[in-house]
Amino acid sequence: MNGRDFAAAVGVSHRMLVKWETGGAAVTPRAANQSALDTMLATAGPAAQERFATLITTQAAAEHDARAEQLLRREVRCSKSPIDGKLMVPVEEGIFLAGPDNKPTWTNTYLIDVHPTTNADYARFVRATGHRAPQHWPEGRCPDSVFDHPVVWVTWDDAAAYAAWAGKALPTSTQWEKAARGSKGRSYPWGDAPTAAKCNVLDSGIGRTTPVTRYQSGVSPYGVFDMCGNTWEWCATESEPGRHELKGSAFTSPFTRAAPSLTNDANDTMRDNDTGFRCVSTAAE
Repeated sequence: MNGRDFAAAVGVSHRMLVKWETGGAAVTPRAANQSALDTMLATAGPAAQERFATLITTQAAAEHDARAEQLLRREVRCSKSPIDGKLMVPVEEGIFLAGPDNKPTWTNTYLIDVHPTTNADYARFVRATGHRAPQHWPEGRCPDSVFDHPVVWVTWDDAAAYAAWAGKALPTSTQWEKAARGSKGRSYPWGDAPTAAKCNVLDSGIGRTTPVTRYQSGVSPYGVFDMCGNTWEWCATESEPGRHELKGSAFTSPFTRAAPSLTNDANDTMRDNDTGFRCVSTAAE
């Protein structure tokens, strides 16, 4: 774009754009203008994204810019949830590309479980609260063979009860999707290549749940596991009264249903062998 077209796209005058260029890092755009800038960057093509990354990398190296260093940092910073002991990772506030149409969508900062809630996690909840055990546990006890598999045969109310006990919440479908796709709207957690081998879906031919740490190559940009396949996951978003959204697909699903942008829903009382959940928190890290 030339300067005048760019200014028009952001919603400012060309004179204001010149002031921004002159002021540099000392300039703080208005919230609406900053949102427009963020959206333009989020929806830009790979070439523009690469130019931006190169620019802030050079800036960070030359000026020891703390903000640029933070933008470039990629290591996963886990924290441990105090009640259920699960590892959680932060998902920063900002715009990401959501849904099949890649609509720019804002989320606030939150923490999300690195792994789905396992049978072992759920067993601690059952012991602490007396909540009913899932129907696949013999005599109400978690089998050793699936202790690290995602818990299944849980209704939405069961999942919400666990989240309340753990001091957390079920993710909204938007929170879940951002944690799966990253801010740039990957088609799958690992990128844009449709690779069924990176997740446990019907095409994999396994026919059952797998340990939540199995698919190391399928993690999301935030380091979150099993965002495609293994089990559907309950979300806090209500699709209509008495029904809530599900995300992620399962070992029973064809790979064509695995993209995190796709939606599904079910009656709150539904429980099945391919449906589980994970939690989020908005508490300070």
